[in-house]
Amino acid sequence: MGKRRRATGRPKTKPAVLGGVIALVVGGAGFGLYALYGGASADEASTLSDHKSVKTGPPSALEVKTVTARFLTAWQQGRIAEAAAATDDAPAATALLTGYAKDARLKDVTLTPGTAAGAKVPFAVKATVSYQAVSKPLAYTSSLTVVRRASDGVALIGWQPGVVHPELKDGDTLVTGESGTPPVKALDRTGAELTVATYPSLGSVLDGLREKYGKTAGGKAGVELRVVRGKASEKAGLSDKTLVELSEGTPGTVRTTLDPKFQAAAEQQVTKRKQASVVALRASTGEILAVANSAHGFNIGFQGSLAPGSTMKVITSSLLIDKGLAEADKKHPCPKTFDFGGWKFHNDDDFEIKDGTFKASFARSCNTAFISQAKKLKNDDLTKQAQQVFGLSMNNWSIGVPTLDGSVPVQSAAQMAASLIGQGGVRMNPLNMASVAATVKTGTFHQPYLVAPSVDHRRLATASRTLSPKTLGQLRELMNFTAAYGTAAEAMSGLGPDYGAKTGSAEVDNQDKPNGWFTAYRGDLASAGVVQAGGHGGDTAGPIVATLLKLGG
Repeated sequence: MGKRRRATGRPKTKPAVLGGVIALVVGGAGFGLYALYGGASADEASTLSDHKSVKTGPPSALEVKTVTARFLTAWQQGRIAEAAAATDDAPAATALLTGYAKDARLKDVTLTPGTAAGAKVPFAVKATVSYQAVSKPLAYTSSLTVVRRASDGVALIGWQPGVVHPELKDGDTLVTGESGTPPVKALDRTGAELTVATYPSLGSVLDGLREKYGKTAGGKAGVELRVVRGKASEKAGLSDKTLVELSEGTPGTVRTTLDPKFQAAAEQQVTKRKQASVVALRASTGEILAVANSAHGFNIGFQGSLAPGSTMKVITSSLLIDKGLAEADKKHPCPKTFDFGGWKFHNDDDFEIKDGTFKASFARSCNTAFISQAKKLKNDDLTKQAQQVFGLSMNNWSIGVPTLDGSVPVQSAAQMAASLIGQGGVRMNPLNMASVAATVKTGTFHQPYLVAPSVDHRRLATASRTLSPKTLGQLRELMNFTAAYGTAAEAMSGLGPDYGAKTGSAEVDNQDKPNGWFTAYRGDLASAGVVQAGGHGGDTAGPIVATLLKLGG
């Protein structure tokens, strides 16, 4: 089984147990308010809460130091009620801090604060996990933020589960015991083991494989400290996570479709950009060959929920051609701006194409060429096209690990028009958009998968219809022309002639640069990627995707 991430930390002070209660010793002095901060006496601390006027504004440095000391000292010494009272949600804090000792079986807790940055204070945690006759150390770092309660101005710890451990979300708990789910050894398509050490992006994938196949892959459970996810985390696609293994289980074996050549290239490519994600798959089968993300926590490649920008125009174009509202080589309007539903829609830099064809508008990614057709469409037309032809937005994919299967909600007025160009309420990830390119290439939706359905006899999702030969032919012509002469030409240079591509840029509120998207196929390979806050897709995600497509020969 792949190596699991473990929390780390560096505090070197040794805890002492006094009368069964944990206490911290720092340089021979007790862990009191004065010792921690070298100046804030107990009397000074009390004046903060005794002051009758209601304070407003950010907490002062003294308040931050005092409240932090009160909370960490009480937590460390096992005074749960006192620690919880220093937060703005005492019931929630009480439950999680109580479970820290009873359910997680953590003792000898040492908490060492770092330097505050305003109201935020980092701190290091060192403890011992004990279960029956086995004990192992645990070390990690966390942080807390001091806030001011609006009702009375009192400074308190702003309670979040992540204060206790950064992996915890609302409803999650820490538990030590038999894991219940045996570990798995995940293999690539050649039979070699997949590990996080070799492929850093696969941490969440390996967690998901264990959750899905651990009980059926033939392994035996071990004893571990783990994060047990609550309902909210499960809905968000998060899996239980092991923090410390006290005794190893015997792993079962799960073979995946990942290709070591593609996976290694994908991992290398995403390191070149911040917040980059990419997925590659075999178009004719849906087998996933690679998934990689610059950030190694949440799997944007499979579970991201991002506006896809102009890559959505692949689906929209198929709709317009189906309905006779566009034809590749016929004249099609591309004005500088177009008003619909009370919104004024623009092209990039307000360009226009006079007397141009729909193919020219697609290749240059003209927004108004699509928005201008909104008045001729029903509110649910785009949703049905995405579901019925491309297999999206039905929440029924079963690839072997959690995914978001795209979202194309029914919308009206300006939001409906915005959806046509991948804004509004439309949400996708690289897996979804790689599948879109694959559907255009093969003419039929093949649900992507990471573990073959024969392993557990699960049923893969299907689409209810295929595009007509006329629509499919024109759609391929549009993507081929874009790869050869349009916004994707630079990235796809030298990869033709059996290829097609579409670029995209998705505007995001409070973000200086748009998210850059790129989806493409070459031969039997399909790939898509996104670089968040990267800029135009052809310049950012394009080279990443093109590198993977080149591996197909």
